[in-house]
Amino acid sequence: MRLDKWLWCARFYKTRGLAVEEIHKGRISVNGQPAKPAREVRPGDAVLLRQGPVVREVMVRALSNQRGPAAVAQQLYEETAQSLAARARAAEQRRLAPEPAASLSEGRPTKRQRRDMEQLRQWDDRWSASIDAP
Repeated sequence: MRLDKWLWCARFYKTRGLAVEEIHKGRISVNGQPAKPAREVRPGDAVLLRQGPVVREVMVRALSNQRGPAAVAQQLYEETAQSLAARARAAEQRRLAPEPAASLSEGRPTKRQRRDMEQLRQWDDRWSASIDAP
């Protein structure tokens, strides 16, 4: 079975086109070697793939010719213990990481900051920007 089709059937990617893109970007390897979309996948092969910041290493357990429900797709592969542990550590680090917006000191003002700035402005009882004639 083709690698791109297996990745799609196992629900790692939503479309085969996305699977092909990721393979061409070099984010997927089979048995430690870079792969091509048409590479044949067999039960027992080790597939290393990266989905965003998440790196997964799975063993191919079965093949399927069609994309089925998630419960069936999960039976097509088995994630290694090292991969599960690494994903759990990464999730914990993301959970404990500080909020990125908390470190911003400059840049675009927040809604609250804009309201505060508007309250500080004084228009001297003028309702428009035009100059009043005497």
